[in-house]
Amino acid sequence: MIQKGWKIRAGFVGFGEVNTPREFIDNRCRIAADELKKRGVELFETAPVSDDPAGEQAQRAVEELSKGDFDALVVCIAGWIPTWAVIKVIEPFKHKPMLLWGLSGWRENGHFVTTADQAGSTALRAPMQEMGYNFKYLVNKKDSEPRYDEAVSYLRAASASAMMHHAFIGMSGYRDMRLFGTLYDGNLLKRKIGAEIEHFDLLEIDQLIKEIPQAEIDVLADKIRKNWNFVRAPQEGTVENSVRLSLAFQKKIKERGYDAFSFCDVDGVKKLLKFAPAGALTLLHDEMDIPSVPENDSYGAVTQLIMKYLTGKSPAYMEFYEFTAQSALMGVPDYVPASVVDGKITVMPNAFGSFGEGLLNVSKVKTGAVTLVRLAQVDGELILHAVRGEAKTPETWEEAGWAPPAPQLPSIEVFFGKDSEEFLQNVMGQHYIVTYGDNMELIENYAKINGIKMIY
Repeated sequence: MIQKGWKIRAGFVGFGEVNTPREFIDNRCRIAADELKKRGVELFETAPVSDDPAGEQAQRAVEELSKGDFDALVVCIAGWIPTWAVIKVIEPFKHKPMLLWGLSGWRENGHFVTTADQAGSTALRAPMQEMGYNFKYLVNKKDSEPRYDEAVSYLRAASASAMMHHAFIGMSGYRDMRLFGTLYDGNLLKRKIGAEIEHFDLLEIDQLIKEIPQAEIDVLADKIRKNWNFVRAPQEGTVENSVRLSLAFQKKIKERGYDAFSFCDVDGVKKLLKFAPAGALTLLHDEMDIPSVPENDSYGAVTQLIMKYLTGKSPAYMEFYEFTAQSALMGVPDYVPASVVDGKITVMPNAFGSFGEGLLNVSKVKTGAVTLVRLAQVDGELILHAVRGEAKTPETWEEAGWAPPAPQLPSIEVFFGKDSEEFLQNVMGQHYIVTYGDNMELIENYAKINGIKMIY
C-alpha cells in the first residue's frame, strides 16, 4: 500500500484524427484513464484532441491542462493523428516527463478493428526524441493485455522524481569515521536529483536532550518496555538514554521538516554521548515514518528517500558482512525499522568495544524477494546500482567484538541467482538499501526520467 498522503499525479490527454468517428477515440481514452485511476493515479484530464484545421481543440487542451497540478503528462494516442496537433498540445509542458502511449484496436463481429493508433505513435517517437522531450514510449499490442501497470510504474516514478526535487534531508555531523564513500557533491545532487542536505552539530541535540521534561521521558520509556521484547534486563538508565536521544532527534526533524535523516554514529553519539544510539533510532522509527541511515551516509540517505517515494514504504539500510559464490550476508550492527521486522521488535542491551551500553535491535528480518539499490557517484556523475535477489534467513553467526553473549544481528542472506562476482565488481559501498519485492522497473523509470545511468 502507498502511504497516506503520497500521490501519483498525472495529466491526461488523448488524440485521434478528425475523420475518425469520435466515439472510437473517446471511449478508448476513457477506458485507459479509468484503468489508471483504478490503480491509484490521480488524473487531471482534458477531452481528446483531433487535428481540426484551426487548432481549436489543441488550444482548448492547453488551456485546460495549464490549470492542473501534475507531475507527468500521459499522451494517449488512440488513432492516427498528424504530429503537429500533438506537439501543439504538449509543447507548453515540455519540462515535465511524458508517457507517449499508443493504444490498440479491438475485436468486433469476428474480426479486428483498428484506428491506426501505432501510425500515430510511431510518427511521434522520433520527433519527440529529436526535440528533447523526456518521455517513455509504451505501445499496447494487439496480441497482449493492455500495459496499464507499466504505465502506472512510469507515472509513479515521475511523481517520486517531482517529490525528490523538494526533498530536504537532515544530517547531524559529517563524514563519520572519515569515510570517503559517504561523501557527496551537493551541486551535482541538486542538479540531478533535486534534494538538499542540511548539516547540524550534535551539540544542538545535546542541548535539546537537556530540555526534555522527565515526564515525557518516563511515558515513552514505559511504552517501549511494554511493546518491545527485551532479551535481558538493561542497566539502569539505558532505556532512558535511548528515549532522550530519540526525542531530541524527533524534535529537530519536526522543527526543520526533514524528509530523511542521517547522523554521526561512531565519532558522534558513541564517542561524545557515550552510548550506542540503536535504541533511539528504533524508537524514532516507531514514532515517525522517516528513512534513516547512520554514519553520515549521504547518498545512502538519498537512496532511501527515492525508494520510499517509489514504493510508498520507508526501507532499511543494511551492510555487507560476507559473500558466497551466489549470495551476500547482509546485516546491521544497530537498528532496523519496524517495516522490515518479522514479528515483534526485539532488543538486547549490549556494548561494543569501548562504547557504553545501548539497546541493540536484534529483531528477526523479513525474507522474500528483495531489490538492493544504491545511488553513487562515478567519474563526476551519479549512477544507480540495483540488483534483484531472494532474501533468506542466514545461518547462526556473530560479529566479533560484542560483549558476550554475542547478539544475532538483524540479517538476511541475499541470493542473486547468479555469480556474486558480477555484483562485487560493481559494488558502490558497504551500505545498500533493501526494498522488498521486484522494484527494478520503478528504479529504471526513475533513472530514465532523471538522466541517471543504471548499473546492474
